Amino acid sequence: QLQLVESGGGLVQPGGSLRLSCSSSGFQIDHYVVGWFRQAPGKEREGVSCISSLSGNIDYADSVAGRFTISRDNAKNTVYLQMNNLKPEDTANYYCGAARFGPCQLENPHMDFWGKGTLITVSS
Repeated sequence: QLQLVESGGGLVQPGGSLRLSCSSSGFQIDHYVVGWFRQAPGKEREGVSCISSLSGNIDYADSVAGRFTISRDNAKNTVYLQMNNLKPEDTANYYCGAARFGPCQLENPHMDFWGKGTLITVSS
């Protein structure tokens, strides 16, 4: 019953944009810290962005800062990741996680729930 579901992945050209959605089922996501993470084939997991439950604390990886924006829409029970000016190196499986308690952190995060991921491919 309690789960996260990502959507919005797909194929996009370099320089293009995508918006990922992370929606919760069975709990109110507005009370949770939410993070976006990605993992490319053969690569280790990388923290992309996170947002606190009150949106007062937001963090981005250096590799995406200035290009990606994380936000909440509590009415829709959804956290978004707007990705602009996408690069081939952004190609990865993107997934979100949510924690009822804890800080917004990209390294060694604790998450209560994880989504299954959505694939982003940036290629011509």
